[in-house]
Amino acid sequence: MKLIIEPSDGVAPIISAIKSAKKSIEVAIFRFDYNSIEAALKAAVTKGVKVTALIANTNRGGVKNLRQLEMRFLAAGIVVARTDDDLIRYHDKYIIIDRQMLYMLSFNFTHLDIDRTRGFGIATKNTKLVQEAINLFEADSTRRQYAPKANTLVVSPANSRKVLGTFLKRAKKQLLIFDPKISDKEMIGILRNQAKAGVEVRVIGRVATRTEFAVRKPTSMRLHTRTIIRDHHQGFIGSQSLRSAELDARRELGLLVRDPKIVKKLVEIFEADWIAHEAKKEREVKEKVEVEGPEISKTDTEKAAEVLTQELHPMSVKLKKAVKKVVAEAGEEAVEQKMVKNTVKKMVKKVVKEAVKEVAQEAKEIERSA
Repeated sequence: MKLIIEPSDGVAPIISAIKSAKKSIEVAIFRFDYNSIEAALKAAVTKGVKVTALIANTNRGGVKNLRQLEMRFLAAGIVVARTDDDLIRYHDKYIIIDRQMLYMLSFNFTHLDIDRTRGFGIATKNTKLVQEAINLFEADSTRRQYAPKANTLVVSPANSRKVLGTFLKRAKKQLLIFDPKISDKEMIGILRNQAKAGVEVRVIGRVATRTEFAVRKPTSMRLHTRTIIRDHHQGFIGSQSLRSAELDARRELGLLVRDPKIVKKLVEIFEADWIAHEAKKEREVKEKVEVEGPEISKTDTEKAAEVLTQELHPMSVKLKKAVKKVVAEAGEEAVEQKMVKNTVKKMVKKVVKEAVKEVAQEAKEIERSA
């Protein structure tokens, strides 16, 4: 079993997998725009490899591209099947090589997902997993109902809610989660209960409601994978978020991983991405200080404003007289234009704001040096 890490591994593992095929390639596609992958699939056909592509019936905003892809594949001698429209989406992504090797992917065959997004994939020769993937591919290609036989392959909507719910409940110490959007009430409830029971729960991504556990937005790169690491002992990698639609109404695919090296690597990547969030925040604060200067407390501002208001009172009378004089000299045309009034207002506000900031800053510096 091998772990594919995106974007660091790039497209090379996928191209290598396709080139290794001797007899057959079966590939499930949701989104596709990677020319080198298309070229590799077409080259496999010319070598005598039977290539079958199961292409999603629909995806958001890209149906035209899917139909064009079908036509190009057919012209190249690739067998094309289209998924049914019984589910909201067929969002699973995987490749079966010679019916002996399974590449289960959380990322699409696109430049965005492969080159610029956090994603994972698993390559495995596990006979049961490969056979289960073949069963799924054949069922969806012929539009037959799929009945899972192995819970290690997590398939929505067939068994994902039960498998993932149990997976979360069995955590004793820690749950580390990559998920773009957690919103399923049952799953959020499980995570809350685990946090209350003392399990450390951390999420990189988003949660639809307030939580009792730590959540950070991805900052090092775009997030697409759905990955859960439990107690540094077992992991889940897949295409389904902990969202009702992805658990109950879409075709999604994932698998459970026990390989110690893979789980350890997943933990390392999670921790690095978690720290990246703090590092980015520190950089932003530093840059803000360099550009705008240190933040001024509300108390300092209020004090400075009070003093400045007293000082500006006699000035305001003079300012008003000066503006009247200018407008009078410009004639009635100037009075009719609201721009004059707005411009003067903005200028005065800007000057006052800058003056308040300067006074407060000077007061702060005097206080420090005292």
